[in-house]
Amino acid sequence: MKNNLVVIAIGGNSLVKDESHKTIQDQYNALVETSKNIADIIEQGLNVVITHGNGPQVGFILRRSEIAYAEEGMHTVPISSCVADTQGAIGFQLKLALSNELKRRCLEKKSAAIVTLTVVDKNDEAFKIPTKPIGSFYTERQKENFKENHPNWIFIEDAGRGYRRVVPSPKPVKILELDIIKDMIDKNHVVIAAGGGGIPVVNEKDNYKPVEAVIDKDLASSMLAGSLNASMLIISTSVSHVFLNYKTEDEKRIEKTNLEKIKRYKSEGHFKTGSMLPKIEAAIDFLEAGGDQVIVTSPEYLGLAVKGEYGTIILR
Repeated sequence: MKNNLVVIAIGGNSLVKDESHKTIQDQYNALVETSKNIADIIEQGLNVVITHGNGPQVGFILRRSEIAYAEEGMHTVPISSCVADTQGAIGFQLKLALSNELKRRCLEKKSAAIVTLTVVDKNDEAFKIPTKPIGSFYTERQKENFKENHPNWIFIEDAGRGYRRVVPSPKPVKILELDIIKDMIDKNHVVIAAGGGGIPVVNEKDNYKPVEAVIDKDLASSMLAGSLNASMLIISTSVSHVFLNYKTEDEKRIEKTNLEKIKRYKSEGHFKTGSMLPKIEAAIDFLEAGGDQVIVTSPEYLGLAVKGEYGTIILR
């Protein structure tokens, strides 16, 4: 390894185990378990930066906002504020759980959760064709009620289940707090940053302005890892490995591969949009930017994965 820095990207869905475990306490309990796995990595002498998803959590905030709007006429919450809220809440829970676990192991490490802004290009093609569904399903009448007060909102019909709002998902360009993150790493702290891909902002006449969009967490994590010159990017997800011919009779898990092969598998259509494809694209970006290796596995195998004993390992 060129250094001992590892960026770990945790999926927001991993905080919500199933439909009956959605409460804040349930999510914290999940983070307690995840923190044990992260501590396994720290115990190996590696410096760690943690990013996290927030899809379900943003959905919960939007749903509460929608109910408050429908019942009491209260204001709706902008997506940028939803992302900021989840960065604070998940960052707080993760910091608490990890601090307790590190203390239990007598590891002298402090952590810092940083509210992170991610710059996107205001001319990104994604702004012309919003495709990322967020929030709840609506009836035709509910959709029209929202359109009256938010004429710029765009809705699509979703497989006969109703209408959903869609927003742009532009590519990340730069993380504004990069120097602060580097400073925290230099001080030997565990850093929690770029939650939900970061709060999306555009630069207008040297001023930053939030935009109604969401940034793919894995792409932002890949960019952050490259900007930090990290050796390794770990993408924690719901499956233990990346698979070829996933959920077919010819399913085959990938244990160790390289950049050239994973690009070929991508071109052959093995990875689906909204599932493994963004993670593979993030892996490719990181390796092409000079990273040494990417590991894709589920949270319980993080410690073994760093030792090269489990998960899918993709080498440059």
